[in-house]
Amino acid sequence: MREMNLTKGKEFFILVNMNRRRILDLIIGGSFLTVIVSIFYPIVRFVFPPKLPEASQIQINVGKVDDIPPNSGKIFRFGTKPGIIVRKVDGSFVAFSATCTHLGCIVQYRPDLGHIWCACHNGHFDLSGKVLSGPPPSPLQEFKVKIMGNEIYVVKE
Repeated sequence: MREMNLTKGKEFFILVNMNRRRILDLIIGGSFLTVIVSIFYPIVRFVFPPKLPEASQIQINVGKVDDIPPNSGKIFRFGTKPGIIVRKVDGSFVAFSATCTHLGCIVQYRPDLGHIWCACHNGHFDLSGKVLSGPPPSPLQEFKVKIMGNEIYVVKE
């Protein structure tokens, strides 16, 4: 009888060791899987970003007429993209997308040159949005400017 209890004890010991080994395998395997997922998840989210809906705004208030002196420009946000409004020397306004058509850099107005300039690769645009020089392949997207009272509105058509 004593031998029988001893063998049952050994079988129990072997069974417990097998269960411990399986538990450790699961813990180590789960830890490895967690590390792999935590490394690759951000990479996948970067390569395939979530789709953002395009701005439903077709008109935006960019400020007051007095805020933009003649021969100057101002960058503004039009939904999720930047825009630029320029007040010419004669006091009239023009507005464009502020994203360069070459590589998507933000353009700026250069009062010393009297036109819009992209600092990334020295692209130049006139005040009608057409390319003067540099690598940009196409003109800037133009927006319509409306003046209502003392407020300036930019309209996307």
